[in-house]
Amino acid sequence: MSAAEKKERKTMMRKMKTKSTYTILFGITIILLFSACSNTKYLAQGEQLYVGADVKLKPDTSFNEKYIKSLEEHLEENVSPKPNSSFFGLKFKLFIYNLARSAKTEKGIKGWLKYKIGEAPVLLSEVNREYNEGLLVNRLENLGFFQSAVESDTTIKKRRATVTYFATPNHNYKIKNIEFNLDSATTLGKIIIDSKSKSLLQEGRPYNLDVIKTERERIDNELKEKGFFYSDPDNFLVQVDSTIGKHQVNMYMKLKEQTPMEAREQFHINNIYIYPDYNLSQGDYPIGKPDSSTLYKGYHIVDPENTFRKFALVRSMFFEKGNIYNRNNHNRTISHLVGLGTFKFVKNNFTRVDTTENLLDIYYYLTPLPKKALRLEVIGKTASVYNGSEVNLSWLHRNAFKGAELLKLSIFGGYEFQTGGNVDLNSSFYRYGGKASLTFPRIIAPFSWTPSRRFVPHTTLTAGYEFLNRRNAYRLNSLNTAFGYAWKENNEKDHELKVIEVGLVRPGKINPDYELEIENNPNLRRAIERQFTFGPNYYFTYTNTAQNLLKNTQYFKGGIDLSGNIYGLIKGANFNKDKIYQLLNTDFSQYLKLEADFRNYTKIGSKSQVALRAMVGYGYAYGNSSSLPYVKQFYIGGPNSLRGFRARELGPGSFDPYKDSKLYIPDMTGDIKMEFNAEYRPHLFSILRGALFVDAGNIWLLNENENKPGAKFTKNFLKEMAVDAGFGLRFDLTFLVLRTDLAIPLRIPYLPAGERWVMNKINFGDSDWRKSNLIFNLAIGYPF
Repeated sequence: MSAAEKKERKTMMRKMKTKSTYTILFGITIILLFSACSNTKYLAQGEQLYVGADVKLKPDTSFNEKYIKSLEEHLEENVSPKPNSSFFGLKFKLFIYNLARSAKTEKGIKGWLKYKIGEAPVLLSEVNREYNEGLLVNRLENLGFFQSAVESDTTIKKRRATVTYFATPNHNYKIKNIEFNLDSATTLGKIIIDSKSKSLLQEGRPYNLDVIKTERERIDNELKEKGFFYSDPDNFLVQVDSTIGKHQVNMYMKLKEQTPMEAREQFHINNIYIYPDYNLSQGDYPIGKPDSSTLYKGYHIVDPENTFRKFALVRSMFFEKGNIYNRNNHNRTISHLVGLGTFKFVKNNFTRVDTTENLLDIYYYLTPLPKKALRLEVIGKTASVYNGSEVNLSWLHRNAFKGAELLKLSIFGGYEFQTGGNVDLNSSFYRYGGKASLTFPRIIAPFSWTPSRRFVPHTTLTAGYEFLNRRNAYRLNSLNTAFGYAWKENNEKDHELKVIEVGLVRPGKINPDYELEIENNPNLRRAIERQFTFGPNYYFTYTNTAQNLLKNTQYFKGGIDLSGNIYGLIKGANFNKDKIYQLLNTDFSQYLKLEADFRNYTKIGSKSQVALRAMVGYGYAYGNSSSLPYVKQFYIGGPNSLRGFRARELGPGSFDPYKDSKLYIPDMTGDIKMEFNAEYRPHLFSILRGALFVDAGNIWLLNENENKPGAKFTKNFLKEMAVDAGFGLRFDLTFLVLRTDLAIPLRIPYLPAGERWVMNKINFGDSDWRKSNLIFNLAIGYPF
C-alpha cells in the first residue's frame, strides 16, 4: 500500500470514528429529549408540571448588592413544594415513574420501579402561592426586613410551570441598643450581666430572630456552667422596640415572671452512686442509697460481684460531693464512661434531694457489653489484577483486668491469585499470621501526663507476626511490635504517638526462577532484603466531616515516621563511607518520613457531593541507609488511588516497568509521592449513588538509580504525572458501602515525551485495548 493510500485510509477511518461519535451523541440527545417530553406527556388535561421557583429581590438603594444573590437562594430554600429531582437536567425518577405508570400496587417489577424508585410528578396545582408569599414575608421579617412585601407570577411554557416570587425587602433594621434588664443583686442576674461582652446581640448588627434564639441558648449554657441545673432557654424573653425610627430597634433581655424558683437557684452535688453492672432487665432505675453500696473515695459504688476495679470507675468521674453543678463536668463524665469502650449503655439521673438545701444526687447506670466475644470475618477481595479472600478470627476480652482493658487476640489467613495482566512469578500468594494487642483506657507512663480530660486516652501494646508465601517467588517472615498512646484533643482533633515501633522482615526460601529474574531486573531484590526498623512515629488527624450542617467539610491527616535516628547518630553511621551497623544481625534502617493527606467535601444540593483529595509524601534515608526500606516506601495505583492503573504498577517518574521485562511484577515504589483526586458523587435514587472521577499523581526516587532511568524527582515532575478518569456506582447499605469503579488511563508517564496523553487512542470496540486499559475495581467503602 502506498503512502498516499495509507494517508487516505487514515483519513477515512478518522471520519468514520467522528461519524460514529456524532451518531452516539445524537442518540443520547434523542433519549434525553424523549425522556424530557415524556415527563409531561402523561399529565391530565389542564395540569402543568411544576419545575421550580425563583425569588427575585427588588431592594431599595440602601441594600448591599453583594448579599442579593445569597438572600435570593436562602429564600428559595423556604418555598414549597420542591420540584422533581433532576440529574444533569434529566428528571430521572419522574421518567422511571412514567415508564411504570400502569402499576397499581408495589408488587412486581413495575410496582417497585414506580413506588420505590420513581417519583410522582409535582404539579402546579400543588403550589400555594399565597402561602409561600406569606412564608417569605415572615422569613424576611425574621431577618430584620420589616414591612416587606412579596408578589408572585407564574410562567407556563410547554406544560412546564415556573413560579417567580418578587420580594421587596425594604430597609434592614439594625440593633441600636441592647439592655439586660435583670436584677444584678441575684447570682443569676449578675452572671448574665457579666457575660454581656459574649453576647451575640451587638449594636449595629442586623436584627435576626435566629440570633435571638441562639443568644438565649448561650445564656442557658452560661448558667448551667455556674450551677443552674434547671435553667431553660425558654425562661428568657427578648422584647423588641422597632418604633424608635431610623430603621433601628432597641432590645431588652428579661427573665420571664413565670420562671420556676428552682431555675433561679444554683445547685450543688450531694451523693454520687455508680452501678457498673446494671442490667436493663432489672426494671426501673433504683433511687436512694442501696444496702449493697461500697463507699470509695466519696463515691457509692454498687458492684456486689466486683466486676470492675473501683479506681477505674472513679477515674472517669468529674463530679465530687460538694461541687457546684457544671454542665461541662456533666458531659465529660458521660464522654469518659462511653469512651472506656466496655459499656453498651450509659445513663445518668440527677435527682433533687428532698431538703431545704439545693442539692442533687447523681446516679450512673452502666450496662456492660459482653465481656468476651468471638468474631469471624470472611472478606472477598477483587481488583484489576489480584482476586482472593481472607479469613479473620478474633477474640476480645473487654475487661481483661477489671479496669476496662481491651485484650484482643486474632489470627488471619488469606489467598490471592492473579486474574489480570501476564502470568508471572507473582501469580499467586498466600499469607497467614496473628496479632495480639492490649489497650488500657489511661496513659501509662513513668511521669504524670494527662493529654486530655474530656476524652479517654489510651495506651496500647501490640505484637504481631505474618508469613507471606509468593509460591513461585519468595517467602517472607515479618515481626512487628509497638507501644504508644492515642488521645483526642476535642471532637475534631486526634493524636496518635507510638513511642517505639519495631519491625523486622526476613526472607525465607527464594525460588531459583526469581533469583534468575533478579539478574534481569535488579529492582526486584528490594522486596526480599532483610529490613529492621525501630523508632517513634506520630500522626495528627483533624476532621469536621461529622458536622452535617456545613456545606464544606475537611479532613487532614499528617505524620512523621522515624527510624534509627538517635542510635545511628551515636554510632556515627554513614552508608557512603561503609560505616554500616547491625542490630539482630540485620542492617538497621535510618530515615525520616513525612506524610500528609488533605480532603475537602462540598455538598451539592441535599444529597450529592464533590470530594477532593491531595496527598503528598516524602522519605529521606541517611546515615546507615541509602534508601527507605521496601515496606516504608510509597506506591501508587489501585482501588483507592489512581484507579486507571493497577496497584504498584506505576512509576517511579517516567521509568517504564515493562521495558526490560514482559512480566507483570507489581513492585514499583518510591521516596516521594504526589496524588490528587476529584470525584463528583451524585445521589441517583434510594441506596444508589454515582461517581465521576479524575485521578492524577506519581511517585519518584530521591536519588538516581541506574536500574530505573527517569525515576529521580526533578523540576520537571509535572510532566511525569499520570492521569486517569472513570465512573462508578456506590451502593450505600448504611452498615457498609459497596463500590464499583471503571477507569481508563488518560496520561501514561512512561511513554515517550509528546505521546503521554493517550485520549486519542481510546477505542472501546477493540478487545485488546479494553484488556490493557479498562480497569475494573470492586471495593468496600469510598476511596477517600
